[in-house]
Amino acid sequence: MISPQLCCACLQLLKWTDDHPLRHCGGWSSEFVGPCKAHSEARSNKPTMRSLIAAALLLQGVQGFYLPGVNPYSFTEGEAVKLKVNKMTSQKTLLPVDYYRLPFCQPEGGPKMDHENLGEFLAGDRIESSPYRINMKVDMYCEQLCISNLGRGEQKGVSPNKMVRAIRKNYHNNWIVDNIPAASKVEDDTTVTTRYWQGFPVGFIAKDTKRAYVHNHVNIEIQYHSVETDPEKARIVRFTVEPFSIKHDFEASADDDDAEEGQVKGFKVADITNPIESCNPGMSAKQHTRYEMIYARGREPQPASGRVLFTYDVIWTENPELHWASRWDIYLSMDNAIPAKVHWLSILNSLVIVVVLSAMIGAILVRNLRRDFGRYNRLATDEEKAEDLEEFGWKLVHADVFRPPSFSPLLLAVCCGTGAQLFCMSILTILFSAMGFLSPSNRGALIMAQLLLYVLMGSVAGYVTSRLYKTFKGKSWQKATAAVAFGFPGICFGVFIIMNIVALSQGSSDAVPVTTMIVLLVLWFGISTPLVFFGAYFGYKQDAIEFPVNTSSIPRQIPDQPWFMSVPFSLIVGGILPFGACFVELYFILASVWTDQYYYVFAFLLLVFGILFITCAEITVLFNYFQLTGENYHWWWRSFTTAGSTGIYVFLYSFVYFKQLEANAFATYVLYFGYMALASLGLFLMTGCVGVISCLWFNKTIFGSIKID
Repeated sequence: MISPQLCCACLQLLKWTDDHPLRHCGGWSSEFVGPCKAHSEARSNKPTMRSLIAAALLLQGVQGFYLPGVNPYSFTEGEAVKLKVNKMTSQKTLLPVDYYRLPFCQPEGGPKMDHENLGEFLAGDRIESSPYRINMKVDMYCEQLCISNLGRGEQKGVSPNKMVRAIRKNYHNNWIVDNIPAASKVEDDTTVTTRYWQGFPVGFIAKDTKRAYVHNHVNIEIQYHSVETDPEKARIVRFTVEPFSIKHDFEASADDDDAEEGQVKGFKVADITNPIESCNPGMSAKQHTRYEMIYARGREPQPASGRVLFTYDVIWTENPELHWASRWDIYLSMDNAIPAKVHWLSILNSLVIVVVLSAMIGAILVRNLRRDFGRYNRLATDEEKAEDLEEFGWKLVHADVFRPPSFSPLLLAVCCGTGAQLFCMSILTILFSAMGFLSPSNRGALIMAQLLLYVLMGSVAGYVTSRLYKTFKGKSWQKATAAVAFGFPGICFGVFIIMNIVALSQGSSDAVPVTTMIVLLVLWFGISTPLVFFGAYFGYKQDAIEFPVNTSSIPRQIPDQPWFMSVPFSLIVGGILPFGACFVELYFILASVWTDQYYYVFAFLLLVFGILFITCAEITVLFNYFQLTGENYHWWWRSFTTAGSTGIYVFLYSFVYFKQLEANAFATYVLYFGYMALASLGLFLMTGCVGVISCLWFNKTIFGSIKID
C-alpha cells in the first residue's frame, strides 16, 4: 500500500473522502489528506503558502490519479443501474462467443453494443445491453425476465441444442455492473465459495444423469458504499452473481404465442404453479431466493431445453468498509488465490540462478581474462618469439573476430532490429503497467498500449538494423529497411488473418470486423513503416561501429571444435537457465491469457524481466568466451541463437501448459499453438538481440584491452 501524506508536520489532518477518484492508482490504495487548521489559516493569509499547497496537491494528484475508472459515478436511490453482458468464455474451446448467440432474454428493441476501443475488439470483448431491470437500493424478489424456448431436449442420436452444447463446453457468462465484472458465488450444503475471475457458468452437467441443466435464476448481489460528502448518493463497490437452476412450472399470459427455437418472448409475466418461497406472491413476508429453497424436497433443476422461465433476485447490501477506490483490489489479487509469497519465491529462484551464473562468470572469465591480459600485454622473450609461442587462445582470432557473419548479415541485422523494437515495447509496457496506467479495469488498455508502443518503436528497429547492416558493410540498405518494416509485422498479420478465419468458422467473437483490420493496416503502413525508414535514415547517417582491431582480408581456418561447443549443446544449455529464471511468472501470464485470470503484479514481472535478460546476457558471454578460446570467431549468429533459445523453451513449455486446458477441438489447437508460436518467436528475437549486443560489447572490451602487433 502507498500512503503519501500532504502535511508531514501535522498529525491532526483534515482527511479527504476515501471515495475521491484520485485515491487509487493501479490497484494500490493511497490515503489523501488535506491541510490542518494552522495550514488553512496560513493559506488564507499568505498567497505564497496557498500556491505551495496547491502545487503540492497537484503533485499528489499526479501520483495517485486513478486512470482506469476515471471518475466514479454516484447513484441516487431508485436510479436505474445498467447490467451489461460481455462475451462468454470457455477453457475447453478458448473461443469466446457472443452472449446473444444463445437464446437468452433480450432487451426491448434488441441488444445495443457498447462503444469499444481497439484493444477490446482484439481481445474479443463484445459488451452489450441486457434486459435486467435494476434500481439503486431497490431489492427485487424472483423478478420474472422472459420466457425463452431453448430448443429440443437431449436424445440419443439427435444433435443437442445450442444451450446444451454451450453447457457441455463449460461456457461462462461475464456480466458487468458499473464497470466491475461479476464474481461467481457457488454454494453447497457446507460451504460458500466466491470466485472473482472467469464469470459464472451457463449451466451444469448432472453427475448422475449426465444431462445438461441451465441456470435460469440468478441472485444479483450488489454492495454499495455511501458517499461521505453526499449521504443521499452511493457508489457500487462489489458485484456478485449466484446462479441457480429452478424448474418453474408456469402458465404464460394469454398473448404468449409459442416461440420458435432460438426466439425469445421478452418481458413476459407468467403464473408459476409450483413457486418456491421467494417466487410465491401469497407469502406475507418477502424472501430472497436461498440455497435451501432450490434444493428442497420435490424440487428439480431446469433442463436446458423447451420453454424456460428466467427469473432473478436483486440484493442490495451496504458495505461501509469497502471504498470505491479499492473495489478492484480483490479482483486484481483474485481474493489472494495466489499469495504474494509465490511471486517472491519466483524472484528468489531467479536471483539464485543469476547469482550462481554471475559467480561462474566471475570465477571463469575474470580470472582467465586477467591471466590472458597479463600474458598478451607483456613483452615476449627472444625464445618465445623464435618458437612463436607469444600468441595462443582468443588473441589468435583478433584479425577475424569482427568479420561480418558468413551467413546472411542482412537477416541478422533485421532480426536484431526487430528484437530491439520488441524489447523497447515490452519494457515500456511493463513500466506503464507497474505504474498503474494500464489497469485491467480499463478493458483493452494493455493490448492497445502494446500495439501502439510497438508501432512507435519502429524507429528503434530501423536505427538498430541500419547501424548493424552498415557495420557488416552491407550495400542493400533499401532491402534491409523494407525487411524490418514488413518482416515480423507481416508474419504477425498473416498469423492473425489465419486465426481470424478460424474464429469466423467457429462463430467466435475473437473474429474482428473489417474496420478493425483496416485500422491495423493503417497503423502498420501509415505509422510503423514510415518510422522504420525514419530510424534507418539516421542509422545510415551514422558511422559504422568502430572496432579496436582490424580485420584481415583472408579468413582464418577454424580448428575442429569439441562436442560441448556445438550448436545443439549451446542451444540446450543457453536457453534452460534463462527459462528457469522466468518459468514461474510465465505460468501466471499464460493463466491470465488463456484462462481469463487477472495478472497485475507487474512490479514482480519487471524484476523477472530484468533477471531474464541479465541471465541471457551472462550465459551468452560465457559461451562466447569459450568459443573464442577455441579459435572459433563465428560468434554473431551463435550469440543470437544461444540467447534466443529461451524462446524455444517457452514454446516447448506451452505444450505442457496446454494439458491443463481440457481442449480437444482442432480450432483450439490452431488458436493456442499459433499464438504461442508467435509469442515464442518474439521472445526469441528479443533475447537474441540482447545476446548479440552483450557479446559485441564484451568482444570490443577484451580486444581493446590487449596490444596487437
